[in-house]
Amino acid sequence: MRLIYFLPPLATVLIWSGNMTINQLTVGSIAPSSIAFLRWLLALVVMTPFVLPAAWRHRHEIRQQWPRLALLGMLGMGLWQGLAYVAAETTSATNMGILAAMVPLLTVLLSALILREPPSLGGIAGGILAFFGVTVLLGQGNPLSLLQLRVSPGDALMVIAATCYALYGVMLRRWQMTLPPWVMLYGQVCFAVLILLPPYLLGPQTPVDGHNVWLILYAGIPASIITTYLWMRAVRQIGANQASIFINLMPLFSAIIAMIFLGEHLAVFHVIGGMLILGGVIMAQTLTLPFKQTLAQWKPGRPQQ
Repeated sequence: MRLIYFLPPLATVLIWSGNMTINQLTVGSIAPSSIAFLRWLLALVVMTPFVLPAAWRHRHEIRQQWPRLALLGMLGMGLWQGLAYVAAETTSATNMGILAAMVPLLTVLLSALILREPPSLGGIAGGILAFFGVTVLLGQGNPLSLLQLRVSPGDALMVIAATCYALYGVMLRRWQMTLPPWVMLYGQVCFAVLILLPPYLLGPQTPVDGHNVWLILYAGIPASIITTYLWMRAVRQIGANQASIFINLMPLFSAIIAMIFLGEHLAVFHVIGGMLILGGVIMAQTLTLPFKQTLAQWKPGRPQQ
């Protein structure tokens, strides 16, 4: 496989990691409800001249699929990013990057529940390992502190946000829509804008100025449109499973970017928790033999191959 094929997913994850720092920089500069709405409004405005003609040609199918597009837009764009902006007020970009790396593992677990895909050995063992890593991270090195409910609200919100995005991927896989990728994305963006409009109108509306306009531009174009194009290209070239492995680099990239631009420092519990979570994710994606089949192979008295 040509190494150039790994550039699109690598660039995608790098931009996503940069967006974790952007989330931190929005604190005090623009309200979460404002940037969550304005970024997708900007993406919609940029995409419309290019995608609207194709969307119009598929309007009958869009009319049939609109409930699914609306739910996908709410999960993948409204809740995933909206909750991340709120979480940034009470947690660090490093923590956000580490917890976002749970998405592939959560996708494996939700696939077993919703798609009835049999759990793999890696899915079970990796899930246990990653869960312990999350407790180390959320407990700041002391998992027992979680029994006293000493969890940062931002960390808890990032766990919910990661679950929403994992559910987005699972439902996207379950609903095999025949819409072209860009048209399907455009439909989701339209519904995301509609869903995010009420919180924007009811919440504090921060005026766009020279201090926050570049935050909106980054979130609306590189982190929304460019990453979507690069990710679709990556999935087409190397496959969804191999592309998703690159998400494991988010904690590393997020920590490096946060140290450079935000002055954040890595603690020991960041390293331990991050390594446990990444180890669990890698196990879930590499040890794919179904758990029942694994047990059958190791039954007493069964000759080993």
